[in-house]
Amino acid sequence: MSNSHPEHSQSSQQHSGTNANPSATPAFWHNDGTDIRIPVPREFSFAENYSHLATATNESLYTLVDGAIYKAIAVNQQATVVEITAEDSTYIRIRFIDEPHWDSPELRAGVAQYVYDWFDLGTDLAPFYEMAKNDPLLKEAIVSFYGLRNMGIPDLYEAICWGILGQQINLGFAYTLKRRFVEQFGQALLREGRSYWLFPTAEQIAGLTVEQLSAAGITTVKKCEYLIDTARRIAEGTLSKEQLLQAGDVKQAEKMLVQIRGIGPWTAHYVLMRCLRMPSAFPIDDVGLHNSIKHVLGLEAKPTKAHILELSAGWSLWESYATFYLWRFLY
Repeated sequence: MSNSHPEHSQSSQQHSGTNANPSATPAFWHNDGTDIRIPVPREFSFAENYSHLATATNESLYTLVDGAIYKAIAVNQQATVVEITAEDSTYIRIRFIDEPHWDSPELRAGVAQYVYDWFDLGTDLAPFYEMAKNDPLLKEAIVSFYGLRNMGIPDLYEAICWGILGQQINLGFAYTLKRRFVEQFGQALLREGRSYWLFPTAEQIAGLTVEQLSAAGITTVKKCEYLIDTARRIAEGTLSKEQLLQAGDVKQAEKMLVQIRGIGPWTAHYVLMRCLRMPSAFPIDDVGLHNSIKHVLGLEAKPTKAHILELSAGWSLWESYATFYLWRFLY
């Protein structure tokens, strides 16, 4: 999957993941008995995002059944499984599955925050649609996929892992490697006879050896080294989302990431796009992006980088969403 996006990987923040402030119910979500309801923006389609998730093959971190999304989510030291569904076109409903501590304020706030972030509900897409409706590359995409969100990877370690695992291999094999990694080193939560998996934490991987990762099926030694090295940096606190966000802009954040073994410009921009939500993150060397542009414009050959820069001149501060929508034509 050389420089093509490893799509659909969603995050589970375990232990050091989603942080919740239980002191007050934030305005973006509401208690509804045992459930949680989150109002959604006008420019949102649960069905479109569900269809996007359904294109994943061999996905290990969520389960789709009859219009409902089932997912394990960890909040600090607690972990739970939830069902996520649409309620009309105005709310997302979150139902806890077999959860004795469903009334924990910290757990409820953390789960609400996680789902809000995962679906990128805080981004106003109206300006993007206004820009895109006259853009030759995007005008068809926003009609075809109206309401689609850049469903992200809130956990930094997971985002980096997915980028590293997907390097130089096809998408199907990348999913196979991720499943092996998750089921060997992650945590399973059993609910109603089914296992739901949490992605391994950086702290869990930091103490492993290359041989242990290789035995789990990640046979490329360099990738094993990269996964362990990144885990150690995060576990030690020398790499974090906060540090990258404080870098100030995409170029500075990219500079920080590419200093790490195994992270080149493509992986850096993928992480900044899917995890840090930097709107101008732009994996311009992505093969999937090139193929999508070729498809939309009916080109005989993939566009050159210079041509892509010319085509994307009007995307300022929307490069991330433009890329995500174009990917959707292919994945």
